[in-house]
Amino acid sequence: MILKLAFRNILRQKRRSLLTGLSMTGGFVISVFSFSLTEGTYGNAIDFFTRNHTGHIQIHAGDYHKRPKVYKTIEGLDSIEALLGTENRIKSFSPRVFAPALAYSGSETSIVSVIGVNPLLESKTSRLKEKVQSGKYFDQKMTESGFFKVMIGAGVSRTLDIGVGDEIVLISQGADGSTANDLFEVVATVGNKSSFDNMVVYLPLGAAQEFLSIYDEVHEYALLTDDVSKSRTIANSFQEDIDHVVDGLTVSPWQVVESSFYKSMRADQQGNYFILGIIIFLVCIGVLNTVLMSVLERTREFGVLRAIGSRPVDIFKLIFIETMLLTTLSILFGLILTIPLLIFLTQVGFLLPQPIDMGGVQLYELKGTVSSIVLIIPALIIYIFSSLVTIIPGLRACTITPRSAMSSH
Repeated sequence: MILKLAFRNILRQKRRSLLTGLSMTGGFVISVFSFSLTEGTYGNAIDFFTRNHTGHIQIHAGDYHKRPKVYKTIEGLDSIEALLGTENRIKSFSPRVFAPALAYSGSETSIVSVIGVNPLLESKTSRLKEKVQSGKYFDQKMTESGFFKVMIGAGVSRTLDIGVGDEIVLISQGADGSTANDLFEVVATVGNKSSFDNMVVYLPLGAAQEFLSIYDEVHEYALLTDDVSKSRTIANSFQEDIDHVVDGLTVSPWQVVESSFYKSMRADQQGNYFILGIIIFLVCIGVLNTVLMSVLERTREFGVLRAIGSRPVDIFKLIFIETMLLTTLSILFGLILTIPLLIFLTQVGFLLPQPIDMGGVQLYELKGTVSSIVLIIPALIIYIFSSLVTIIPGLRACTITPRSAMSSH
């Protein structure tokens, strides 16, 4: 009975219901838009950062990721890769080796970072192949001149004044203490001056292992999971599995490996959430205003209800159910409006005139995302606030005396 009466009141009070509904619908649409853009921006930043090189999870020997040394290598690669192949949550993996080196060509010299990768596996785990600016992505084969192929960063190319087809000499220290030196041929340049691999020389994995005298060992495994948000859970689970295969290995999610980026991103994210909170608060104030005015304008009506014997609790229920019913209708209408908006945000997005730096990652476009957080949280906030703002007007309506109500203007 009360539900039917509440629905009739909403239809009867067209103007007040329309204002309240539009306020709630607008608040829902703005909240969904803000949450979608915020979550999408950070999601894209994480995807860009982890796919750029880090991966979602990394495996190292002991504390290598904190104190890297050329002799801290991972052994038992066959057992590890067999285990990785059976883990359904791991989409791809790539073994890597690292070392600092002195590079020179002609009369120019430069300090560089040497990274050895499996060309095929690395292309499935990171965006290295997509970052080739000139030349062709390398493979394990040697060139026609009998040299191993290498790819160099834009900074190395500029410093040494070399490009595709030129030769480069690398000098480093092997894991056994010997001097590592060899001649390589450049087949591609990667990235640009702002890339993290600006001063990197990429070698095929076999060539890098031979160069550093580590042969059947590597320094790192980078893993790509099916869901980056579950990196911590998967890393903890895989740590238990790998302990039964090889001792002394550390499985770390990207949040631990790149803790500085993660902390700066979280700080920036919390700042944006504060701004979102202010936006939602202003929206809720608008809802409070429309609900309060709706109750005040119907003071005489509530006085009549009290005069004919309606209980205060029934009047409070009536106001509460009216507000909740109107909130539900407003959110449903808001969902219809947000569908094309979310399609645009997720598929097209906004191209930025100037890139945004987010924890060291350059973002050139803003895209939204669709998730339970984006849709459910704004709806819950509006429901909760609508129920809260009903309390004060509802108490006033159910406690007012018929005499006071009928004498009001």
